[in-house]
Amino acid sequence: MTNTDGQLYTIEGFAAALIMIITAYLVVNATSIYTAGDTHISDMQLEALGTDVLQVMDTNESQLTLSPLRTIITNATPADNATFGSIFLTLANRKAGSGMDHIQYTANYSYRDMTSNSVESAFIDASRNLTLGEHAVRATKWVIVNKQLPGDSTTQERAVLVEVLMWRD
Repeated sequence: MTNTDGQLYTIEGFAAALIMIITAYLVVNATSIYTAGDTHISDMQLEALGTDVLQVMDTNESQLTLSPLRTIITNATPADNATFGSIFLTLANRKAGSGMDHIQYTANYSYRDMTSNSVESAFIDASRNLTLGEHAVRATKWVIVNKQLPGDSTTQERAVLVEVLMWRD
């Protein structure tokens, strides 16, 4: 070996390049921090929208009338179920500005069957069937209804849980 200084400069150059590449890698990874809230904001907004719509539907116009949601669950006729659909879609699909949103839903309510002491559910309405391709969120609301549910011997006030699965097309 006649010139070992050149080899030393080459090794030093490779070490410096490796340090710069590692530093650049660490800087780039440190600047892209994702928090848990950033990844599911649209889901939380859709759930809040569904909860707000159910709250509005459970607000009565006066002390002498039932809320639309209580009337629909108490009567449970096909016309009332269709009324649920029209009210829910009208409230959920409104947007600021022109046009409508494209929110779909399926709704039911759950109650306790007193004879078998099990939880049963009853279908209310759906805008279309839920397939496996959509990402749905759940909005719920407890509603007090004066109704004779299966397993009840008389008409009485009972709490039912209204559940709406919502998704965007």
